[in-house]
Amino acid sequence: MEAKTKAIDGFKLHERDTGSADVQVALLTQRINHLTEHLQKHKKDHGSRRGLLMMVGQRRRLLDYLHNVDVNRYQNVTKKLKLRK
Repeated sequence: MEAKTKAIDGFKLHERDTGSADVQVALLTQRINHLTEHLQKHKKDHGSRRGLLMMVGQRRRLLDYLHNVDVNRYQNVTKKLKLRK
């Protein structure tokens, strides 16, 4: 819960923001990283693998939306999360 709050604080656009695309991408990235570690240990956990792939797709769609709406926000989010080089 503490990590989630920290992620929200790092990407929120205003005081009560918990659902903007920036925050959603940050939270999905956090969950994706956690699941990736889990799947390295538990290679046969196909249910979690499916969930991971769905989260990656959702994050991709949110990043595409951000890129279309505001390129500066997209670049800031990808730079902070180290998603692009």
